[in-house]
Amino acid sequence: MGQNVLVVEDEQTLSRLLTYNLEQEGYCVHHCNHGVVALQRIMEESFDLVILDIMLPGINGFEVLTKMRQRGIKTPVIVLTARNAEADVVQGLKLGADDYMTKPFGVAELLARVAAVMRRARSSDGDAVLRPGQERVITIGGVSIYPERYEVTIDGAAISLRPKEFEVLQYMAQRPGVVVTRDDLMNIVWGFDYVGGQRTVDVHVSTLRKKLENNPFSVRIESIRGVGYKLVQVRKALVHSE
Repeated sequence: MGQNVLVVEDEQTLSRLLTYNLEQEGYCVHHCNHGVVALQRIMEESFDLVILDIMLPGINGFEVLTKMRQRGIKTPVIVLTARNAEADVVQGLKLGADDYMTKPFGVAELLARVAAVMRRARSSDGDAVLRPGQERVITIGGVSIYPERYEVTIDGAAISLRPKEFEVLQYMAQRPGVVVTRDDLMNIVWGFDYVGGQRTVDVHVSTLRKKLENNPFSVRIESIRGVGYKLVQVRKALVHSE
């Protein structure tokens, strides 16, 4: 049986088009056209991916996404928006969307993004498995990163990071003081086959920076204009085993 995809779209023509093409790719497609119903199904059923329109009756897609993440539901989400506004894209990514598509869009591009998001989700699950008897810890200043658990603490207190925020931090923490380009982050964290733009990197770095800099014992991320970013450590980075 194929992976389960929930399409949340109230435009019937587009919904049928998405359903047909996803089923042709081997996915098991479910559909609803109302925000409240979508949230209820997401809470009660198991999906591998949600394709979520922003403009919905009941509650909008942003509200659905917010409530999903507040309840700890990590199902990958691709948001659809008919409003070609950067603010909508940024808001969706900040709320925890894994990717976005702006209408109108090509079916081939959407299918490529679906496949890429699915692949990244499987890879993240695999990377997070603990190794028996040993755990690697990366420590920079007051920040401790636990790669096998996808957890980060600042001065001993846990902070909440989305998976991609964690992967960005881990990659930069292994290169303290070194400038990391946007292309580097895009290729390493999102993968060479990712079809999104570098704006995705900037949004994730921005939200990560705010979470780190809220704590005085943390580190900071410096922007290098036209190039990328640099993680500035408080104390020397250490890698050890517990």
